[in-house]
Amino acid sequence: MRLYLDHNATTTVRPQVIAAMAEAMAHTANPSSVHRDGQQAARAVEDVRRVVGRLLCARAEDVIFTSGGTEATNLALHSAIDAGGARRLIVSALEHEAVAATARASGLPVETMPVTPSGLADLAWLETRLARWDIERDGRPMLALMLANNEIGTIQPVEAAAAMIHAHDGLMIVDAIQAVGKIAVDFAALGADYMAISAHKFGGPQGIGALIAACNAPLSRHHHGGGQEKGRRGGTLNVAGITGLGRALELALADLDQFAALAIWRDGLAARLKAAAPDIEILGEGAPRLPNTLSIAHPSWKGETQVMAMDLANISISAGSACSSGRTRGSKSGLALGLASDAAEGLIRISLGWTSTESDIDMFARAWTAAHMRIAPKTAVNA
Repeated sequence: MRLYLDHNATTTVRPQVIAAMAEAMAHTANPSSVHRDGQQAARAVEDVRRVVGRLLCARAEDVIFTSGGTEATNLALHSAIDAGGARRLIVSALEHEAVAATARASGLPVETMPVTPSGLADLAWLETRLARWDIERDGRPMLALMLANNEIGTIQPVEAAAAMIHAHDGLMIVDAIQAVGKIAVDFAALGADYMAISAHKFGGPQGIGALIAACNAPLSRHHHGGGQEKGRRGGTLNVAGITGLGRALELALADLDQFAALAIWRDGLAARLKAAAPDIEILGEGAPRLPNTLSIAHPSWKGETQVMAMDLANISISAGSACSSGRTRGSKSGLALGLASDAAEGLIRISLGWTSTESDIDMFARAWTAAHMRIAPKTAVNA
C-alpha cells in the first residue's frame, strides 16, 4: 500500500465530487445550445458560477471558467498587457512557471520582486521600485504575486502589495491556486484585479479552473472561437468538470477548520526530522504558511535522491514543484530565499491532504529517518 504525501501537486478527488460529475455526464447537452437540454446544462454552469462567486467573495459574472490554473494565469497576464497597458512586468521570485514563463514569453521587460529569507515578498523593495516608476516609459505597473507558495507554503502579503500597486494605478494578478481550499480566500478583500484557481488542488478534477476578474479589470480574449463565457473565452464548456469544481469548493471550504489542524502534524513531523538530521533547514518556518506544507532543505542529500528513496519505501513526495521536472539548479523557491545551491538542491516538499492521517506522518518519519541513517555515513565522509 502506497502513502501519498504530494497533495500540493494534486490532491485526491472527493467521492461526492465524482458522484456529482457522473450525474452531470449522464445528461447529454451542450450548454451553448438553445434547446431545453442545452438550457439545463447552461443552468448547471451558472449555478456553479454563483457558488464560486459566493464562496470566494466575488461577483458571479466575474468568474470565467478555464481549462485550469495555467490558462487562467495566462489569460490574466495577456489581458494586463494587451488591454491593460502594462509594458513592464514585476513578477515575484516565488511565482510558478505558469506565470513566470508567460511573463518572459511576452517579450516585455520583466523585473523580479525579491523575497525575504523567511519566504515573504519584499514589500520594502516594491515600495522603492514604485516610487521611481516612469509611467510614460513603462506604462501601468503590473505585479504578479501568488497568495501561497506551492513549494514552501508561505502565505504572501497580497493585500498590502495590491494597495501599493493600485496607488500607482497598476494591476495585480494573484495566483491563488495553492491557497484556495486550504485557507480562507476573499477576492474582494485581497484587492486583486485577477485571481486564478484550479479544482484539482482542493479535491476536484484535473483540467478545470477559473479566472476571477474584477469588474473593472481589462480583459483580452486569448482563446478564440465561439462566444462562450460572454465572449471572454471561446470553447465548449466542460459541464462535468465545472460541476466537480463547484462541489469540491463547497466541500473544501466547509472543512477549513479540519484542514487548519494539519499544522499540528506538520510541525510535529518537522521536529522529528530535525532531531534525526540537525543540519536540515525548515523553509518558511517563521512565516505564515499553509497548514499542510512542509519543505526541508538538506545540504548533503539531493532532493531527487530523497524522492527516489521514499518512492522505494512506497511513499510519494516531491522535490519542489511538480511542474519543475528536469530542474538541475535546485529549488526555485529555495534559491529565492537565499539558500546555497547544495541546500536548494536538497529541498523536498511533503504536502498533506484532506485524506491524510496521523499514522501517515509516523510512516513517513520512520521511512525518511531510516533512509537518512543509511546515507549519513557517506555524507560525513564527503564533508
